[in-house]
Amino acid sequence: MFSYPVRIALIAAIGGFLFGFETAVISGADKTIEQLWLLNSFWHGFTVASSLIGTVLGSLIVGTPAKIYGRKKVLLTIAIIYLLSAIGCASISTWLLFVFFRFTGGIAVGASSVVGPMYISEIAPAHLRGRLAGSFQLNIVGGIFIAYLTNFLFVDLGDNSWRWMLGIMVIPAGLFWILLRTIPESPRWLILNNREAEAIPVMNKLEEKDVPGAVRAIRESVKAHQESLFQKRYMKPVLYAVLLAMFNQLSGINAILYYAPRIFEMAGFDKSAAYLQPVYIGAANLLFTLLAMTVIDKFGRKTLMLIGSIGMIVFLGLTAYAFRDINTANSNVLIYLIGFIAFFAFSQGAVIWVFISEIFPNSVRSQGGSLGSFTHWIMAAIISWTFPVIVEGSAHGGFYSFVFYSVMMLLQLLFIWKIMPETKGRSLEEIQKDLGIE
Repeated sequence: MFSYPVRIALIAAIGGFLFGFETAVISGADKTIEQLWLLNSFWHGFTVASSLIGTVLGSLIVGTPAKIYGRKKVLLTIAIIYLLSAIGCASISTWLLFVFFRFTGGIAVGASSVVGPMYISEIAPAHLRGRLAGSFQLNIVGGIFIAYLTNFLFVDLGDNSWRWMLGIMVIPAGLFWILLRTIPESPRWLILNNREAEAIPVMNKLEEKDVPGAVRAIRESVKAHQESLFQKRYMKPVLYAVLLAMFNQLSGINAILYYAPRIFEMAGFDKSAAYLQPVYIGAANLLFTLLAMTVIDKFGRKTLMLIGSIGMIVFLGLTAYAFRDINTANSNVLIYLIGFIAFFAFSQGAVIWVFISEIFPNSVRSQGGSLGSFTHWIMAAIISWTFPVIVEGSAHGGFYSFVFYSVMMLLQLLFIWKIMPETKGRSLEEIQKDLGIE
């Protein structure tokens, strides 16, 4: 049904599903854990952000094991961590242990955000790489949608409904571990570790037309396998990865995903409706990510980002306007946030992990992926931790938050227009040359 590279890319991308589910599922338990452990706005924000603090650590430390032990072994370890986190969060009753298991799940999210796209970009043919690497993002939004849907379905199960919301992740985590055992190691990693004899059969199965030429290009692209990322020749990809990752979170996306029911309650929806509206957001996220995946290799990364930036500026501004007076916020907030999610999914959501996995050369790809993911998650932790503090600390907190996000997207538009390069249709080694890395 699927070609070999597509099949193994889709298996690796299940890590993205777990990434998205872990990210969004806490929105269903948000109010319950606040009341269960009598948390003030600071510790409530910390509890929600504990997973994101884990992602920072996971993204920071995973590059070295991915380089030493290989992409496949690290992905298998990530699957086990997801499984343990789901079991722990669903079964404990003390706040400190809950934070610990959320933190552990965050480590898996941060690690998978680096290794998943890295693996897929390394096994994908150039003409399919945008769509296949983008399948990781598609799985992320699929996970977000299913998290919102299961939250809505479980919300009326009683006092322990939050345990069902968090525990259901054991099913996809177990499936991920089983399927990962069927995929090969990345041929680029094998070549970089002098295991060329193992890499060649894999490259043949991956439909590489010129295997000797590809092996030679990979070897020539690596002057020193232990190179440091932070040197002048890598300044451009470092700058692009850091800025793109920062802007991704400065859009406010994780504040919206983590606190969606709360935002809708602020807009006047009752509890049942407040849990249903995020399902619409998740569906829009999934739909427009699918649309982006069909055109990313045709239109290119930069074009999608330009379109998305303009749309996000408009809809974040409209959301801010709706919250200018907390007493007048209304159902239009749903329309505005769906509009924002649509443009986010079509641009930042579809592009970020593809672009970051492409722009770093073989010798420092694991380090570069870790840097981009680390930047993304440290910003996510800051945004998600501070959102409830800002909203609860001022009657106009919602207004100020969305104005800030809109202004940040204006700055992103300038970055995309003036600085960001296009990478569509280029092999990883050709992109390296385009960026002036000899």
